Amino acid sequence: MSEGYFKHCSICKKPIDFDAGYYRCSVSTCNRKRMELFFCSVPCWDAHVPEARHRDAWAEPARAPSRAEHELMSKAAGEPGPTPEPAQTEARRRIVTADAESHQLPRDVLVVVSKLKKFIRAKSGMNTSDNVTDVLSEHLRQLCVQAIRRAAESDRKTVMDRDFIAVLGRRPGAP
Repeated sequence: MSEGYFKHCSICKKPIDFDAGYYRCSVSTCNRKRMELFFCSVPCWDAHVPEARHRDAWAEPARAPSRAEHELMSKAAGEPGPTPEPAQTEARRRIVTADAESHQLPRDVLVVVSKLKKFIRAKSGMNTSDNVTDVLSEHLRQLCVQAIRRAAESDRKTVMDRDFIAVLGRRPGAP
């Protein structure tokens, strides 16, 4: 390992040496894998608090691992598993079918009722029946199922606007 230090301070960017003391924030969101914060001193930790808007937090003292421990942890975390042979890999395809458990899906209202009523009132001056939300929610569910199928056919795990556009057959707002 070419680095001569464990990590950099998240505020002043000074290196934190191996086997040296440093501080961590007591708030769990500051200690996640993708955004770990390390502080060389309490004043550096203190500079982080207003930016993070913590209500109740403190600096927790910690000790950096030795160089050997760090290399061992890095090696264990960074080693990929055995890669499958190209002949063994096959294209996986998800097929979305009518779900036998669809009766267990939530039947919640999928539209914001107050905004819907406000729009209809502003556009036409009319009132809106309470039964409209159930009809619109069911229509949205059907559109969602069709868009989910289209995303699955494209081997995606994300339903996108283009899936709904294809289901509707036109761009939103187009006549």
